[in-house]
This record gives sequence, structure tokens and C-alpha cells, in this order.
Amino acid sequence: MRVATWNVNSVRARVGRIVDWLERSDVDVLAMQEIKCRVDQFPYEQFEAAGYHVEAHGTNQWNGVAIASRLPMVDVVRQFDDQPGYANTGEPVVEARAMAATVEGVRLWSLYVPNGRDLGHPHLAYKLEWLRILAEHAKTWQRMPLALMGDFNIAPFDHDVWDIAAFAESTHVSEPEREAFRTFERLGMVDVVRDRASGYTYWDYKAGRWQKGEGMRIDFVLGTAPFAELVTGARIDSGERAGDAPSDHVPVVVDIDVETELDDDRPMIF
Repeated sequence: MRVATWNVNSVRARVGRIVDWLERSDVDVLAMQEIKCRVDQFPYEQFEAAGYHVEAHGTNQWNGVAIASRLPMVDVVRQFDDQPGYANTGEPVVEARAMAATVEGVRLWSLYVPNGRDLGHPHLAYKLEWLRILAEHAKTWQRMPLALMGDFNIAPFDHDVWDIAAFAESTHVSEPEREAFRTFERLGMVDVVRDRASGYTYWDYKAGRWQKGEGMRIDFVLGTAPFAELVTGARIDSGERAGDAPSDHVPVVVDIDVETELDDDRPMIF
């Protein structure tokens, strides 16, 4: 089974490109982040025409997550228990940043971790609390084949950004954020792509970052030990950052050794 994660940065703006990539890449399940639309605005028809069913979670023009699968999805949930909310003013709102589904016995989460904005901003405290509660749940998930897939908005190592000096006093590379990421690894979760594929997953639209090769590695597939044992290959599809109207993120793809009704002689990822 081939699974992938992709912050698509507006599914309606890029639906043709996303569906074309799904078909070319022979992906069974795609976790999407930053769909930027309500559930009733999602372009289901294009995905369905390509053979994919979609479960979406979006409430406005910001945030939003979805899972597209050409295999049956069960036990779909649209947030984790006690997921914290955020508000610039008024009462905190639980944003559309997490959802999960089980496909062929594998539990898959699509996650759009809060950005954090600035080191002194309340959004960073929100980000850290969001990750803390998610990690508390992850403690109970370690015996099942499960993956946390998505945009973590954290670069765990200095070499995950083009120039660590350029990130002085910035979010994404701060010690509290990196410590939050390490918490998942201490639980036994594995970055199943790190040893199989190198490169960045995000290049800002500003300042010609893509053209200059100035990117960040902030999109991950963190798997439990039972999930990691199933992994046979992985890649970062950096070519999707080029061309017309790309997302600022690219897909991260993982092959796992799970037989499905769609199995054929598809090439594995090397």
C-alpha cells in the first residue's frame, strides 16, 4: 500500500494538479493539509472520478485537513480528544487540524500542526500544548500500526533548513519545538523517511526560495514500531514544487507492505 502526505495549500486551487499526481504516482491514500475550504466546498467530484473517496474536515478558508483513499476508510474521526483551541479574540476555537482513518488495518492521521508564528506569540504556546496533548494520546497508540502524517511546522535538525543562522530567534527551530518533536520519538515513533530520502519538503514563495534551493524539511511520516516494520520504501517528491501554481510544500510518499485488493506489479520506491 502506498501512502503519502501533502500540504496542498488550497485544494480548490490545485485539484487538477493533485489528482494528476495521485494517478501518476499510484498512491492509495493521501493525507492532505491546509485544504483551505469548508467541507461543502471540497472538490469531491474530481477525486471521485479518479477513483478516490474523500473524507474532509474544514470549517473556513484557513487550515483544514482531508484524506483521499481508493481503499475503504473506517473509524474516521475529525480531531483528537481534548484537542486544544485557539482564538485571537473571544473563546478558543478547535481548528480543523487533525483527522484520522483506518485503511487496511493501518491507522493514518493527517495533521496540520499550528505554526507558532513568533517566539513571543501566544500561538507558540498553543502549538506546544497541541503537540503535548497529541503525544499523550500517542502513548496509547504504540502497539498498533499507525502513522502521524503531515506538516509538523518543525525542523528537528539544523540541516533541515538551508541556513540555521537565518532562523535565529525564529519558530520552527526553537528548542521547545524540537523537544516536542523528540517526545514522539522517545515514545518509540520513527521518522520512516529520514533514512530513505533526503531533501527539503517546503520552500517559501517569497525571495525565490525554490530557485535558490533554500528550503525546510518540516513534513513527516512518524510511524509506530509496528508501522515502521511494514515500510519498504519512501521518497520526497520535490519535483512537485516546480511548474505552474505549485504548493509551497511537496508530497512525502511511503510504501508499506500491506496487501490490498488493488495490489499489482507496481514498482517499489528505491
